[in-house]
Amino acid sequence: MNVLVAEIDYLEVMEYSRDPLILHTDYKVLYVNHAAEAFFRSNKESMIGGSPLDLFQETSKAAIRQRIQSAYEAPADVIEEKVYRMDGTPVEVELYCHPVKVGDRRAIQTYIWDITKRKETEKNQFKMNDEINELSANLVPLLNDVAILPLRGKISQEKAMTLLELIPSKVREQDVNRLIIDFSGAYALDRMVIDYLFRITNVLTLLGVRSIITGIRPDLATEAIEVGIDLSAIPTVATVKEALTQIGMTLQE
Repeated sequence: MNVLVAEIDYLEVMEYSRDPLILHTDYKVLYVNHAAEAFFRSNKESMIGGSPLDLFQETSKAAIRQRIQSAYEAPADVIEEKVYRMDGTPVEVELYCHPVKVGDRRAIQTYIWDITKRKETEKNQFKMNDEINELSANLVPLLNDVAILPLRGKISQEKAMTLLELIPSKVREQDVNRLIIDFSGAYALDRMVIDYLFRITNVLTLLGVRSIITGIRPDLATEAIEVGIDLSAIPTVATVKEALTQIGMTLQE
């Protein structure tokens, strides 16, 4: 059987890769592809011959040096690090490197993936989780079996869904039988969010908890009606004070 062996131009393969790639040995850069030039906002001439360690913050260089040394024997694990572009801009990246042969020399090929967007998404997710935890923790007990859930700020659909999951267990934990849900501090509620928030009252009703809605603005009331929520079935008053009066409690002036 005839076997056709095609000679592959390895540098050409690297050049057309969409991932930034750096080829280096003995802590000197031998080659960078076009994607790496664009990523580092530089050019081949200024990067080739330099040290790959120069791309890292000072506190990381010792660990990176050790990682490079071990990568001559076997591929290194993917890690997250901060590197610096040639203009000094820091970038959060994932790094992966493995050994290659350049002629008779051992070298390292390093892949660089920008994870800035992913990190920003994670940061926003952590922030939202904190806000959700804060919201659900703000089930403020008053007297006996009465509590208030003050909704504040921008309530996203995900926050509303999480509240729908958390609040029923919160009222059970605190032996709440009457819950005042105050909308006065909330803004930017879309129709889906309003639907989820009002579903909380339905779930609470099944648990034997009486809900009272306060602070709902005319525009929110209109949206609720348009998505098919029957406000006449839910006790709704203007303020928390009126709600407390309705259930037989008074606030000290």
